[in-house]
Amino acid sequence: MSKPTQAPGSRQHRTVALAAMAGTTIEWYDFFIYALSTGLVFSQVFFDGLGEDSLIISFATIGISFFFRPVGAALAGHLGDRLGRRAMLIATLLLMGVATTLIGLVPTQNSIGTAAPVILVLLRILQGLSAGGEWGGAALISVEHAPTDQRGRFGAYPQLGAPLGLLLANGVLALITALTTDDQFLAWGWRIPFLLSVVLVAAGFVIRRKVDESPVYQELKKSGTHARTPLATLFKNHWPLVLAGALLFAANNAVGYMTTGGYVQAYSVNHLDMDPTTILICVMVAAVGWLASTLAGGRLSDRIGRLRVYRIGFAIQLAWMFPFFALLNTANAALVVLALVLYSIGLGLTYGPQAALFSEMYPTAVRYSGAALSYAIGAVLGGAFAPMIAEALQSGTGTVYSVGVYLASVTAVGLGVTFFLKDRKGVPLSDAETGQEEDRTAVTA
Repeated sequence: MSKPTQAPGSRQHRTVALAAMAGTTIEWYDFFIYALSTGLVFSQVFFDGLGEDSLIISFATIGISFFFRPVGAALAGHLGDRLGRRAMLIATLLLMGVATTLIGLVPTQNSIGTAAPVILVLLRILQGLSAGGEWGGAALISVEHAPTDQRGRFGAYPQLGAPLGLLLANGVLALITALTTDDQFLAWGWRIPFLLSVVLVAAGFVIRRKVDESPVYQELKKSGTHARTPLATLFKNHWPLVLAGALLFAANNAVGYMTTGGYVQAYSVNHLDMDPTTILICVMVAAVGWLASTLAGGRLSDRIGRLRVYRIGFAIQLAWMFPFFALLNTANAALVVLALVLYSIGLGLTYGPQAALFSEMYPTAVRYSGAALSYAIGAVLGGAFAPMIAEALQSGTGTVYSVGVYLASVTAVGLGVTFFLKDRKGVPLSDAETGQEEDRTAVTA
């Protein structure tokens, strides 16, 4: 069988990886701008009148969308395994862009009453459908184009979309809050970041249209061995991998959503009296650290293996969890930046190798469905209600360290899962077509 990749480090590999990263950055900008606005704006303009519960209920709207991620993953996974990766990359990007732009146009609760939060939640659901299907396509097209010995490196590029999206979302919000008064921001300023999505999605659409279909998928299609019912095949033969992948990502996602889901920003402003612009800038600096550690995690996984990098990352998450909250409580900008940057190291090491690991876990015929569902279910388990749980724990116990206990527990589960997975670094992705699929289904190290 011919090799589906070109020479290592070719221009085509970089072009595909950068295109996947660009689209994923836009997707996550759209997703994060909602999460960040939840703690700073939505509790006041869409859930006003609920008193102390308004912030918790606002965070709950983040979680609701996560339950639609598996639906989006199932739809995009089925179509991606049947029709190809490229079409799903474009479709999910457009869906996210439309939903985000419309959020920026929703009237407030004072204008149209309860219809306002209902419309907001419906649009958030559309974001969840898009996010559930987008990542799998971006990850797979990057990894399936990559040379065998550099899948971690090129697979890290779509992972960079999350810290870049966070950086962009926090940057835009920081700029708007700095240029407007509090009243102006609540009245109309918060809408600007959502409306900017039109420009970003148009740029992403142009970039992604230039990407060729995955050579591994093209090979599968020519062979005529692609699954007619990918989801049925996946759950019949590979359900332990779906569960293991979900638990692995949940441990990363719960920790990550303290910043990407807006909890740290809301806690710093509402409980520590930090200036909104200041904490947004602190998170932007941390996003750069997250970006660097994510890229390093992907590259390092090509050298020492995906699971070893995960274990190092989870160990750092556990070790830094309580010092992180101690420094955050100082409300000193410099110490908060230090806390967030060191926090991002473990986060990046458990995120950078993910595209390569999830792609290598499944045979080509069900790879999109498997990777997307592991990711989407893990997002539900880890990130769906993480900000809401954190807010409830902090409010109920009176100490933010209870949030640390929660996150440390989730991290420990992820660390444990790494000892029950096989590391398939360097194994050809076309194994499923050459009769070696049985080894891929194993879930023991």
